Amino acid sequence: MIRKVLTAALIAAFTLGTTPGFACTGISLKAGDGAAIRGRTLEFGFPMQSKVLVIPAGREMSGTLPDGGKGLIYTTRYAIVGANALKAMPTGAAGMQSSMPVTYIESKKVAEAFAKGAVLVGEDERMMHANRNYMVHASHREAAGVAEVHELDTDIIYVLKGTATFVTGGTAVDTKTIAPHEIRGTTIKDGETRQIVPGDVIIVPNGVPHWFKEVPSPLDYYVVKVR
Repeated sequence: MIRKVLTAALIAAFTLGTTPGFACTGISLKAGDGAAIRGRTLEFGFPMQSKVLVIPAGREMSGTLPDGGKGLIYTTRYAIVGANALKAMPTGAAGMQSSMPVTYIESKKVAEAFAKGAVLVGEDERMMHANRNYMVHASHREAAGVAEVHELDTDIIYVLKGTATFVTGGTAVDTKTIAPHEIRGTTIKDGETRQIVPGDVIIVPNGVPHWFKEVPSPLDYYVVKVR
C-alpha cells in the first residue's frame, strides 16, 4: 500500500508540476588504475544555449575573489572540458578568467593587410580555436566575387572604402563545398540587393548566401567572423 501511494505521489509530481527544475548532478568515475574523473551535469528546465569550451593543459589561469579582485594565478595541470550558458562567453569555470592578452595591431600592419586583403586575427591558428570564437579580416576587392555560404560563421561587415552591389539571401546557384562548412556558388537567385558604401554595416547570419555582385572600384572592408 505504501509503495502504491509513493508511486502515485511521484507520478503526480512529474505530471502536474508546472515549475521547471533547476539542479545539478555530481558524477564521479573511478578508472581501473585508480584515477578519478569528476564532472557535473547541467539540468535546467529551459534551453541553455550552451557552447562547449575546451581549456588545454598548461594554460595560465587566474581566479576572481568575492570582492572582484584578482585571485590566484596558476597553470592548469590537466585539460578542462566544460560549457557556458545563455550565450555568455565562457571563462573556463566558476570564478576563473582567461589570461589571454589583448590583441593590438598597429596601423602600418593594418594598412599592409588591406593592400592585399589578409586575415588580421586568426591566421596563425585554426579557425575558432578553443581560446577564440572569431576571426578578423582586412578584406580588399577589386572585382566581383562568388556566392558564399558559411554554415557555421556569422559575418559582420564594415565598409571602409569604395562601393559595391551586395546580394544576400535567396538561393546560391551551382554550389559546391570547398571546405568543411564552406559552400560557394556562381550567383544568387531571388536574393535582396543593396548598394553598400563607406560606413555601412552588414550582418550576415551563418547559413545565409551572400555575394559581392558588382565592385566598380576598389573596396576595403572589415569582416569579423563569429562562430
